[in-house]
Amino acid sequence: MRCTCLLHGIMSKYIVDPVIYSIYLTDRKTMPHPSKFQREDDSEPIPHPPRYKEHLQILAADLKLAYKALYESIQPIPYIRDRLYCVDKVFIEGGSEKWVGDGTFRGKGTSWVRLESYKDIYTNPPGKPVRYIIQADPGFGKTTQTLQYTFNWSTGVKGSPFSDVQLLIYLRLRQLRGVRSLAIAIRRYLLPKSCPLKIADIREILEHTTSVAIILDGWDEYPELNTELGGYMRDIITARASPNHDVTLTTRYLPKEFPATARRVRLTGFDDQARDQYIRKAVVGDSNEAVEQIKQRLKDNPVLADLCQVPLFFVMFAHLAHEKEAFKRFKSVTEFFSFMIKCFHEHLRNKEEDPNVERRSRQYEGVHEELSAMAYEGLSKPDQQIVWKKEELIRRLGEGFYEHHKRIGMLVEEEVITDQTTADGFDVYTSEIRFYHKLFCEWYAAYHLAELAVTLDGAELSSELKKLDPYDLQYLYRFACGLDPAAGKKIISYLQSLQGGDKFAVLCILEQTGEVDDIKETVKKLCADTVSIKMGDTKLLQRSTVQLLDIASSHKIPTSRLHLNGCVSEAVTAGGYILLNSGLHVPPSSTLETIAITGKNLDIPEEKMIGLLTYAKQCEQLKKLTLQCLIPLSAIPAEQIPLSLKTRNIEVLLLSLKELVYHLNLIQGKWVKHGTGTAEIGYVRLHGGNQDEHEWMVRELTRASAAGKHGTGTVRIRDVGLRGNNKDEHEWRVRELTRASAAGIPISCLHLDRCVSEAVTASGNILLYSGLHVPPSSTLEKIEITGKSLDIPEQKMTELLAYAGECERLEKLTLQCLVPLSAIPAEQIPPSLKTRNIVVLLHSLEGLVYDLNLIEGKWVKHGTGTVRIGDVGLRGNNKDEHEWIVRELTRASAAGIPISCLHLDGCVSEAVKASGNILLNSGLHVPPSSTLEKIKITGKSLDMPEQKMIGLLAYAGECERLEKLTLQCLIPLSAIPAEQIPPSLKTRNIEVLLLSLEELVYQLNLIQGKWVKHSSGTAQIGGYVELNRGTEIGWRVRELTRASAAGIPIARVDIGGCSTVADQSGSSLALRRSQLSLPILSTLQKLRIRDIGRRMDNTEVVGILSYTARCTAVKELVFASFLGSPMQLPDRVQGAESILSTLKSRNVTVKWDISSSSSCSWTYLDLLSGRWETEDRRRRKGCLIS
Repeated sequence: MRCTCLLHGIMSKYIVDPVIYSIYLTDRKTMPHPSKFQREDDSEPIPHPPRYKEHLQILAADLKLAYKALYESIQPIPYIRDRLYCVDKVFIEGGSEKWVGDGTFRGKGTSWVRLESYKDIYTNPPGKPVRYIIQADPGFGKTTQTLQYTFNWSTGVKGSPFSDVQLLIYLRLRQLRGVRSLAIAIRRYLLPKSCPLKIADIREILEHTTSVAIILDGWDEYPELNTELGGYMRDIITARASPNHDVTLTTRYLPKEFPATARRVRLTGFDDQARDQYIRKAVVGDSNEAVEQIKQRLKDNPVLADLCQVPLFFVMFAHLAHEKEAFKRFKSVTEFFSFMIKCFHEHLRNKEEDPNVERRSRQYEGVHEELSAMAYEGLSKPDQQIVWKKEELIRRLGEGFYEHHKRIGMLVEEEVITDQTTADGFDVYTSEIRFYHKLFCEWYAAYHLAELAVTLDGAELSSELKKLDPYDLQYLYRFACGLDPAAGKKIISYLQSLQGGDKFAVLCILEQTGEVDDIKETVKKLCADTVSIKMGDTKLLQRSTVQLLDIASSHKIPTSRLHLNGCVSEAVTAGGYILLNSGLHVPPSSTLETIAITGKNLDIPEEKMIGLLTYAKQCEQLKKLTLQCLIPLSAIPAEQIPLSLKTRNIEVLLLSLKELVYHLNLIQGKWVKHGTGTAEIGYVRLHGGNQDEHEWMVRELTRASAAGKHGTGTVRIRDVGLRGNNKDEHEWRVRELTRASAAGIPISCLHLDRCVSEAVTASGNILLYSGLHVPPSSTLEKIEITGKSLDIPEQKMTELLAYAGECERLEKLTLQCLVPLSAIPAEQIPPSLKTRNIVVLLHSLEGLVYDLNLIEGKWVKHGTGTVRIGDVGLRGNNKDEHEWIVRELTRASAAGIPISCLHLDGCVSEAVKASGNILLNSGLHVPPSSTLEKIKITGKSLDMPEQKMIGLLAYAGECERLEKLTLQCLIPLSAIPAEQIPPSLKTRNIEVLLLSLEELVYQLNLIQGKWVKHSSGTAQIGGYVELNRGTEIGWRVRELTRASAAGIPIARVDIGGCSTVADQSGSSLALRRSQLSLPILSTLQKLRIRDIGRRMDNTEVVGILSYTARCTAVKELVFASFLGSPMQLPDRVQGAESILSTLKSRNVTVKWDISSSSSCSWTYLDLLSGRWETEDRRRRKGCLIS
């Protein structure tokens, strides 16, 4: 049996993504294509074969043999080929976390929780198939971890995640190009030629085996990731296929679609303990001296600390630090990489005795321009290319160069099956080449980038760098800055111009020289103000900030304040670090003066609080620790509070609602009200459906209340609001409200803003969208509930009044909801509301307010409210908003309340339905209103033909007080039959206006039914009309056309970005990108065309000149530059003599801006010769003629 060795990078969440020799058990080039020799009909069910058990045993045995070839071929660093490792001998547990939240894995209100072991990922009950997503950056060991799973299953390791699984299917997605079936993938890639199982047998086994687990490794490397051909694998991930099997997916980033029930895990890399374990297990054994030597070398290289959190690079660091006596202190990551690459080449030279090999090796090591260019080209593509066909790569690099870099392990060759077959039905294979790891691709690409940076000017370089996302390719930027100082200076300038780029730029400056002295002033400037890490920051920005703090600490640069805002996953880990949601660690800093941690979903129990105080102790210059988290107010054992915090008199504060602050008494370990805190909590507002936000607020109110009972002073909570859908925030606030109430602390106002699901439940509480309940509060003085989609019928209104009655100090209840104005039975209104004279208000439109008369149970206009509703606007397609406004308009009309103006802005679907109402995009109808004074309808895509216009006039006739109807829609200017215009409009002299371009206005003559120019409007279209790719272009073309037909002068038309082309006759301009045409405009005076950098040939220019000639009023045609990118025109216009003659006879100026800057540089078309000439030449020529 012949073996084919395929290099494959792997290391784990624990080890490295090293390279594996995947030793396949057969020569697959002799395997016939299944479509030729085996049944493959997915549509027909295959009956259960009588040899099912035998087939299952064969499949399981052959899978274990295939996996053995993989997990016994771990290669920690590229050039170690004579010493391969079994995965179990090098696998070390690194950090891992699972995502907990609302099940969607997106948005706020969710967080990461640390796992004790990689085995804890798989904790689902038996018989409930689950999709798992293991996510990590390159080099964090996703593949190695999955190989450890194959080892555990194959060797029967008890207690491992897959120990009870009958079949474990492990597939590398990057190999599955063209594979449309799981059974085909297993047969092609996992089974030997000698295996008797056919695809139909494998399919039947999968269908009838009760326990199957599938591991799909490398979703981000799947060749059909963004194509329709990848649908089968997407179906597996989303459980549309293989729904009864557990599926694990490893990936750098989340798939676009996955089940809401999927369990998501991320690998966070090596901490100190994991690094120590790896050194002992895979490098030096139990030699304490050797272990300490490697650890000391890491301490001597603090610049590599962040890099060595990535298992791949720590493994290489550990092996090199152990094997190389000349291992030194590195000043930058660039210097370390340069040393590492040199070691790879030296290792090969040391093994070869042939001097020619050594000579060529040195030549290949130093001259790699073509490899650098290929690497850069691949990374700068929109879909990065980091795999090349072998033939293409050898053609560009040369076979000797390629073989050398393959031998040192830098390039990895892999055979893959193509979609083709031979004439006799055998699979056709091809070889693909990739780098050992993507970071090595970035290393070589950096040489090419540095060369470009030196040769290109600022604008050109900026355009080039926009192709390279620094958040994805941070080391490409850092390497380029480290390789060439001149290039680095220009790259750093570009980075500093980006939002948040100043911190990353510091790391690039450090790469340039390796000397912190060169960046001290920049670090001081950044650390003088608040240094913040917040939720939503990219991982690169967070990493750059952490390294900035480390640089400041190690070089005694004071850091004024560190604010960790909504980004902390765990207050303090076992290793003594603060763990961020991104998986990064924030170590203690010796120069940090203030730490602020906010996270209303961050739970810090007593044990973690003690750990945080220990962390604060290690920050030697710390003066203040401020928290806004879920922290119990129970006393902390005084003996567990570090003594140094007491002697240094560190201030530890806990922020509650508004300005209520608790202070930790470090001597007694008790929380007390802070002396500088407010004596009241203000306006409390709950908004949206965020459960976390609700819970936090209720809890803070509760404990503020408890603090009042325990004699911490007179406290008043002012205004508290709940909004959004952040469950953590809601939970915190609801809890604090409850505490405040229990403690008798007055609460000025609670505002529930669009967050109420049900006004009052059977339990007597207000139910929020987040699922939390807000109980009545004995200390609440005002309640505001706003929610235009919240329906409060009579029964619920009665219950809400009962809720208000239980709020003993309540003075006012204000509503803005869907509340009927029908009377409430007076006997159902709690007597306490009447005796306390509670004010109950219902807000309507524009200051109109209704007051509930508690004695009679009737709604009346509030004494302070207006008796007129001003301008009311409806826009968009928000059904809740529309429903509320339409209902309020209807009942205002019924009550005889005047309404100044109703503006329907871009929200009308159909002007007037058969029912006589205006139909909105939201599906709601707006009936006529007897008190409406003005109507304005704007919608430049709204088509209103004659029949609809007549219906709209009839609608206006039913609005008895209407004075004016203003339209800006697609309305023909043809006459309307006068007899179809309602007589009431004529007798009331209603003004009907149609707005056109600029200040051009048409008025409908109601007697004759004709549109005429309005007396207040302009007699021309002044300024300029722009035709771009916006939504209004159709409306503008039509308005220009009819203005021209009416003889109305048009000052200027600008056509931009529409890929303008004239037809052969010049009778129109085709605006190709908008699929519209601009006809001849006989009143147009100036035409301006601009397309960014567009190249026009002679035919296109002649067509536009012909169009200009036919627009008889045009005096100037301009081909304009835009965004510094001029259009490209031919040097001479040919074959247009008659057109040029016509233009010359009308004295038309044709000019072209050829400048690539913001200032114009004009050339003019000579209408005699058809050549372009400069302004100076034109001026001199004019003098000669005169």
